[in-house]
Amino acid sequence: MSVFIIAEAGVNHNGSLQSAMQLVDAAVAAGADAVKFQTFKAEKLVTQSASKADYQKHTTGAAESQLDMLRKLELKYEFHFQLRDYCQSLGIEFLSTAFDFDSLAFLVDELGLCKLKIPSGEITNGPFLLAHAQTGKDIIVSTGMATLGEVEAALGVLAFGLLGGGQPYPAAFQQAYSSETGQAVLHEKITLLHCTSEYPTPLKDVNLRAMDVLQQAFCLPVGYSDHTEGLVVPIAAVARGAVLIEKHFTLDRSQQGPDHQVSLEPAELKQMVRDIRAVEQALGRPGKMPQAVELENRTVARKSLVANSSIAAGEAFSAENLTTKRPGTGLSPMEYWRLLGQTSRRGYDVDDLIE
Repeated sequence: MSVFIIAEAGVNHNGSLQSAMQLVDAAVAAGADAVKFQTFKAEKLVTQSASKADYQKHTTGAAESQLDMLRKLELKYEFHFQLRDYCQSLGIEFLSTAFDFDSLAFLVDELGLCKLKIPSGEITNGPFLLAHAQTGKDIIVSTGMATLGEVEAALGVLAFGLLGGGQPYPAAFQQAYSSETGQAVLHEKITLLHCTSEYPTPLKDVNLRAMDVLQQAFCLPVGYSDHTEGLVVPIAAVARGAVLIEKHFTLDRSQQGPDHQVSLEPAELKQMVRDIRAVEQALGRPGKMPQAVELENRTVARKSLVANSSIAAGEAFSAENLTTKRPGTGLSPMEYWRLLGQTSRRGYDVDDLIE
C-alpha cells in the first residue's frame, strides 16, 4: 500500500482564501495525496490569558496574546466549502483538523469529511476524543507529548465511541479497549502518528524508533508527523515503515506567522514526495530472493570451478589443479570439497570449466 502523504497547510494561509487556494495548488503540484488545514474558532480554543509557546513568541512576537494571534489565523467556515470543492476538482483530498466541538461538527455534518485528524494537544481531551469517535469516521491520531499510557487511554475512549457504547466512564473505556470488538474497530479506523511537538524539532529529539514501539504496543498502522527542518527525517520514517507522512508547507517561509519558518516551500515539498515514492519502490517486498534484473548478471559475476592446470583423464582432483574463476556457467564452487580426491572422467586444459 502506498504511503499516504498529507501536505499540512495548517494556518499558513494567514486567513486568506486566495493563499489557501494557492497552497492547494502547491500540494497538487507536489503530488501529495491530501492537503490539510485547521478549523477553529479562536474564542472556543484558548482563554484570553493563554500564553503563546516559545516558538510562537519568536515567530509572531511576545506582546500579542495567543487568542489575538489565532483570531488572525482562522479559516472562515464559508471558505471551507470553496476549498473542498476546489480540491475535489483537482483530485486531491481535502482534510482539516478541528480544535473545538463546533468545528468538528461542521467538518463532519456540513463538509462531509470522511477522515478526521486529532492533533497531539487533544490526546488527553477525553470528551473531544469521544466526539470524534462517535462520528464513525476514520481517525488519524498524533501522539506528540504523550506517554504510552496516555495513548492507550485515548484509544480506550476511541474504541468506546466507535463501538457506540452507552454511558461513558473510565472502566467502560478500558473494557472497550480490551475487548475483541474494540481491538477490531481500532484496527479498522485508527492510524497513529509518532510526533515530537517542538517547532522545529532538533534531530536528537526525533526518536523514530518510537514508531516501532507504537506499532508493537498497539498493533495499529503507524505514521509520522514531522516538525523537523528539511526532508531527511520524513523520508527516513518511510524507510522505517511509516504508512502516513504529514509535513507542514508554506508558499514562502519568510511570511509572518507561527508555522512558516518550520515549513517546506513548494519545491521542497515536491522533492519530499518524489523521494518518498522512490523509497517506496526501493523497499520492495519482504523476503530475500534474486530479483529478475539480477539473473542475467548472476552468470557474469559468479564463479565456477575451473582447471588450474592440465588435468588428465583418471587424475584425481586436488587443491593444486582446481581453482575458481568467472563465468558462473559451470559447476558451483560450493562443490569444491566434494570433488577433492575424486577421479576426473575426462581431460581438462587450463581454464576449462569442470563438468
